[in-house]
Amino acid sequence: MEFKDYYKTLGVDKSATKDDIKKAFRRLAKKYHPDKNAGDKASEEKFKEVTEANEVLSDPEKRKKYDQLGSNWKNYQNAEPGGSEWYRNYQGTQGGEGAHFSGNYDELFGNVGGFSDFFESFFGGGMSQSKQARPRKGKNYEASLSISLEEAHRGTEKEFTIDGKKIRIKIAPGIEHGKKLRLKNQGSQGIAGGEKGDLYITIKVESHPLFERNGNDLYYNLNIDLYTAILGGKKTILTLDGKKINVNIPPETENGATLRIKEMGMHYPDNNDLRGDLYVKINVKLPKQLSTREIELFKELSLLRN
Repeated sequence: MEFKDYYKTLGVDKSATKDDIKKAFRRLAKKYHPDKNAGDKASEEKFKEVTEANEVLSDPEKRKKYDQLGSNWKNYQNAEPGGSEWYRNYQGTQGGEGAHFSGNYDELFGNVGGFSDFFESFFGGGMSQSKQARPRKGKNYEASLSISLEEAHRGTEKEFTIDGKKIRIKIAPGIEHGKKLRLKNQGSQGIAGGEKGDLYITIKVESHPLFERNGNDLYYNLNIDLYTAILGGKKTILTLDGKKINVNIPPETENGATLRIKEMGMHYPDNNDLRGDLYVKINVKLPKQLSTREIELFKELSLLRN
């Protein structure tokens, strides 16, 4: 059984500070992480080694006891089977805090199973099956996905790639901005046989140049000329569905008036058979660069009104 030099594994000196160890571990863990090296057994083993080294050296108490052990490795190596008993005897001969160590290796190193034989035999005299690594669910991934207002209205499908795997997601009609979708088992790999984490996707609905959404209703700004506002008429607009509809403008419609068109808004997220309404806000545009004759006519109208 080979002695594990945890300092060498992390590439740090024995005098390394806690921050030095932390930085070294983060760098190596990122480099050898299974999610970035799918199918690479060598990287997976390296990742386990740096994790084991960090487990010991990042904790002051664990590191202290490891250093005491390491300096007497040859004595342990020549000891009778059951070296953990030798370690307890060794600890009893030391002064200070170490003399009170009772040999509870779960307390010393935590229930961290899945470590090397060095850990299991040298520190624990062989872990029982109950002390092996417990399956743990992998970490969740989070991402955002931008879609157009049209896509949010009618629903859509999107395809993207995670860890080399193509994933297709179906977005239901009427989805709202900020809605989170959960894709089960599309996150990080589980630990010790645990299930994979999940992928959470936050939907971001892009702003639209013509329509503004409020709940399930839509708002549309419609510019009309002065004459249509006074005499009434019809204006054609293109809905979010891509359909052309005629908006009836009543005579003497004031600037800022809002016309309601039923069931021409967004689909309801929980019931696609229902739709919100479309509100059309009227913006009356005054004529510019009037001709001499137009000015005379407006003067006549003014005299008639007064």
